[in-house]
Amino acid sequence: MTTQLTVLALLTGLVTGALFRFLNVPIPAPPELPGIVGIVGIYLGYKLIEYFDLGIDLVETLGL
Repeated sequence: MTTQLTVLALLTGLVTGALFRFLNVPIPAPPELPGIVGIVGIYLGYKLIEYFDLGIDLVETLGL
């Protein structure tokens, strides 16, 4: 299921990107490699903290 979901996500992204370009609308993502690498870094940082089971419940800490 994960492979199918990944392929569907890629296809959805490709179609969406093509539609944005066809309509000459700027994409809502960084169009340069450093921006894309930054997004990958955010994902990897998230997964790293998840792997080490670190973190706090911010909503609970703020009492909301």
